[in-house]
Amino acid sequence: MRGAGGVEREVEAGGGGSLPEGLGRAIRETAGDIAALLDGATDMAGPVPGLTWTVGETAAHLALANGLMADLASGRDRRYGDGTPQSLAAANTRSLAEFPERGAQPLAAMIVEQAEAFLEAVERAAADGTGDRTLVTPLGPMDRTVLASYLLTHMLGHGYDLARALRRPHMIDRTRVALCLPFLKTAMPRVADADAASGVTARYTLRVRGGEAFGVTFADGTVEVLPGPPERSDCTILTEPVTFLLIALGRLGPWQAMARGGVLAWGRKPWLAPRFPTLFTAP
Repeated sequence: MRGAGGVEREVEAGGGGSLPEGLGRAIRETAGDIAALLDGATDMAGPVPGLTWTVGETAAHLALANGLMADLASGRDRRYGDGTPQSLAAANTRSLAEFPERGAQPLAAMIVEQAEAFLEAVERAAADGTGDRTLVTPLGPMDRTVLASYLLTHMLGHGYDLARALRRPHMIDRTRVALCLPFLKTAMPRVADADAASGVTARYTLRVRGGEAFGVTFADGTVEVLPGPPERSDCTILTEPVTFLLIALGRLGPWQAMARGGVLAWGRKPWLAPRFPTLFTAP
């Protein structure tokens, strides 16, 4: 079945209700991939590269976050910070302090169960006609489709962290990155670094290799995401999909990515490319 704009919609039982095609499946499979990582974990107190959390704390955060997303999808009011990266970090710290579970098996089960609860909530909302209702999330108002993209993005980011910590392959791929774009485009203006973007005037075209292109413009601290390339783009950035997500989530720096050949830039001002990620603070 097709929804507005001709987007394919999942209708199979347990498939994610009115979510775009593949999104419900990606959420379910990513939760399963993370659970499989934890099944092989022998040291839940071990460090996670790039984070101050242990493996157990990272897994606990995922379990709690999936539960938060499931509650939001059900229409429950769950306040979690004020939308700024600093408030989200503080809320994360409080939630982990109040939740002592650090065992691999219980947390793996919770991550999967709460992902399923999220999908069931989306299906219920689609069935009762409330599926398009705007929800209040930790990063501002979203509909359930963008919230589902948010859930997937969050799981992929911390799934990548756990894979690095446990020295196992990560689960990010081109298909899943494409499903993260609705959230990433929605979140960009909300996570812009006001100080870094102050006084910046620039028009960027972002292209994900093999996928879509969209625009991001800066004008004196105001950030706007456009559905397509802007007129008279200053800089076009072409990024390999996995690299794109890792940069967006603060897991990979622009110079590292360019050195690996994961990013190409051209246009009237190609030197603006490395600056682009520095204009945001990853939540």
